[in-house]
Amino acid sequence: MSVPVPQPAGEPSEKPLPRVQVHTDGGAAPNPGIGAWAAVLQYGGHAWEISGAVPATTNNRMELQAAIQALRALNRPCAVEIHTDSDYVRQGITSWIHGWKRNGWRTSAKEPVKNRDLWVELDELATRHHIEWRWLKGHAGHRWNERCDELATTAIDRLRRTHGPSQLREAMAEFKRSGIG
Repeated sequence: MSVPVPQPAGEPSEKPLPRVQVHTDGGAAPNPGIGAWAAVLQYGGHAWEISGAVPATTNNRMELQAAIQALRALNRPCAVEIHTDSDYVRQGITSWIHGWKRNGWRTSAKEPVKNRDLWVELDELATRHHIEWRWLKGHAGHRWNERCDELATTAIDRLRRTHGPSQLREAMAEFKRSGIG
């Protein structure tokens, strides 16, 4: 799905970037376990909802995936305000990532950065846009954060209906073997 953000007429530098509001959420139940992500993108009086689920993951991976999928959905560079209830995502992309890249994707404790694959993708997508990262308290009655939580919960429910217990156990075993979580 692509959010139809029209290209302004004339030189790209002549017009300000279109402003897009994004709200994201992700989670796993249990953690690690079945996970889902969701985002609501708002532009020009319209809202688009996107979501997805995976059979084995972590909360942090799904929080990252929500931001990644939202940025992927934009069809051109935009001024984006991303609202997330994950301080892990906000701090990671605005602060910690600079040290991780400088240190060859190692933490200050010299350990490999968890979820590096997703951090690399988010960093690459973020360079295309002008982004303001906003943290908000989750499950505190914020309309769009609550909507994202509903979308993610629905995605998990859909996945549970299409995957049997043995498929979910095998997915979790493979996830653990992969070492990415």
